[in-house]
Amino acid sequence: MTAPSRDGQAGPGVAVVAGAGGPLGRATSLALAAAGFTVVGVDRNEQGLKELPASIRSEVADATDPTAAAAVIERIAGEVGSPAVLVNTIGAFQLGDALAATPDGLRLMIDVNLGAALWLSQAVAPHMRQRGSGAIVHVTSRPALEPTAGMAAYSVSKAALAHLIRILDAELRPNGIRVNAVAPQLLDTPTNRTIFPPEVLAHAVEPEVIAGLIAFLVSDAAAPVSGAILPAYGA
Repeated sequence: MTAPSRDGQAGPGVAVVAGAGGPLGRATSLALAAAGFTVVGVDRNEQGLKELPASIRSEVADATDPTAAAAVIERIAGEVGSPAVLVNTIGAFQLGDALAATPDGLRLMIDVNLGAALWLSQAVAPHMRQRGSGAIVHVTSRPALEPTAGMAAYSVSKAALAHLIRILDAELRPNGIRVNAVAPQLLDTPTNRTIFPPEVLAHAVEPEVIAGLIAFLVSDAAAPVSGAILPAYGA
């Protein structure tokens, strides 16, 4: 029998998936829905959200804007229920050496790869504190943990995200909120197939595999796990 969640809904509760219009966000939304969550997909790409099944509610919002991130979470909390889970799959990629980095390029990487994670975490934290529990998972990458030539602004922004995850863990764990991350090296997506050669793509990981890891991290089975950055580098 399925137990009611703390906000009175049946099942494990409401899960917000940011970046749900992309391949990883879509796969994660499906995985969490299969696990019994009431899933709300958020993305600024309205067309991408239309690929979600009708059973998953979608909200169009640009989470790199702190005001928009706060507003969409408040709307979800008021109309669907208090978020028990936040998964943030939002990300942008940019090639380029450190000496060729530009202010606009660096700003874009920080706004998308770091800013969205911070603003969304700020928005859901009060609701999770009130619940007395919650799980947050952000998606970082291998270059965040291991210096990689040729993608300086991207790597720096993802490294900042990795550090933010550890800070959020230290600040939110006392409130019963777990904060973790998954760090893929390369996802097998249509966009990446146009960027990388076949020999590189041979080591790419399917979005569904990463979605399965995320589903584990937000589950009761991962209750002791917080502050972890789970490598998912592929073969």
